[in-house]
Amino acid sequence: MRIAIDLLGGDNAPAVTLAALEELVKLHPEWEYLAVGREEELARLPKAPQIEPVLCGSMMAMDEDVRNLIRKKDSSIWVATELVKQGRADAIISAGSTGAQMTAATLLLGRVKGVQRPAIGTVLPTLQGGRLMLDVGANPDCTPELLLQFAQMGATYVHCVLGIENPRVGLLANGTEDHKGSELTKATFALLKESGLNFLGNREGRDLLSGDYDVMVCDGMCGNIALKSMEGAIGALMQMLKTQFSANLRRKLGAALVMSGMREVKHSMDYQEYGGAPLLGVNGVSIICHGSSKERALVRACEVAVQCLESRFVEKLGQAVK
Repeated sequence: MRIAIDLLGGDNAPAVTLAALEELVKLHPEWEYLAVGREEELARLPKAPQIEPVLCGSMMAMDEDVRNLIRKKDSSIWVATELVKQGRADAIISAGSTGAQMTAATLLLGRVKGVQRPAIGTVLPTLQGGRLMLDVGANPDCTPELLLQFAQMGATYVHCVLGIENPRVGLLANGTEDHKGSELTKATFALLKESGLNFLGNREGRDLLSGDYDVMVCDGMCGNIALKSMEGAIGALMQMLKTQFSANLRRKLGAALVMSGMREVKHSMDYQEYGGAPLLGVNGVSIICHGSSKERALVRACEVAVQCLESRFVEKLGQAVK
C-alpha cells in the first residue's frame, strides 16, 4: 500500500504529521508513504526507506476560499490527490481544508458512476462505539433522492470498514414519529422505507450519542450543526468537570478516586480513535481527518485507508448506488 500524506494539512501541522509518519513506519513498515510538503517540511522527514518526499510549492489555509485551489495547483492537497490520480499512491490522507480536499478529489479523481454528489461522513464516538453520520457539510441543500444515496453509501462504508452486517439506517428529524420533519425529511422517509435498506425510521438529535443506529442520514446543514454542537457540548462538559474537580482539596481527593473511570470515558468519546472517514462518492480513497487531529488520529486514518482499499470499498459503493 502506498499512502500520500499531506504534511501541511491541519491545525497542528507539520509537527503531528511528521510524528505520525515516524509512528507509522514502526507500526506498519510494510506500507509506503509519500510525504507531500515544501522544502522546509521535507528536510524534517524521518529517515526511513518507506518514506518518499514529494515537493509542493504552497498550501491551502483552513479558512481559504476553495476557489483559490484552481490557482494553487502546487498546493499540498492538490499534489497529494494528484498522486492518487497518477497511480503513484493508493490513497490520500489530509487534516487540512475539507472544502479544498473535496474539490481536489472531485476534480482529479472524479465521482463513482451513478453518484450525484460526494458526501462527507464522520464517525461519531457513541456509547456503543463508532457510528457514521452523513452528510456533515458538503451538501447543505439536498433532495430526497440525494439523501437516499447518502444512506446507500453510508451503509456500504460501515459494512466494509466498520464490519457491521446489515447496517441500521436512521433519518435525523425533529421527532421519531413517521409524519415528523420537513418536507425533505418526509419525502426521504418514504424513499428509505421502500429502499431495501435496514431503515429504522426517524431519529432525534438526542439519539446521536446513543449508538442505537449504524448510519445517520441528514443534509449537510443539519449534519454540520449537529456535529459542532456535540463537539462543543462534550468539550464544555469536560472543562466543567475539570474545573469542579479542582475547586478544593476535598474535590481533588474525590477526583483521584474516579480518575481511572474518567480516563476511560474520555477515551471512549475521543474521535482520534476513529482517525477519519473517506470522502464518500469519489472514485478513489481520500480520507478526511479532523482539523485538530493529532498523531494518533492520523495513524488511524492511514489504517482506515488501508481497510477501504483491502475491502474494495469504492468498487462496492459503485455497486450499491446503481
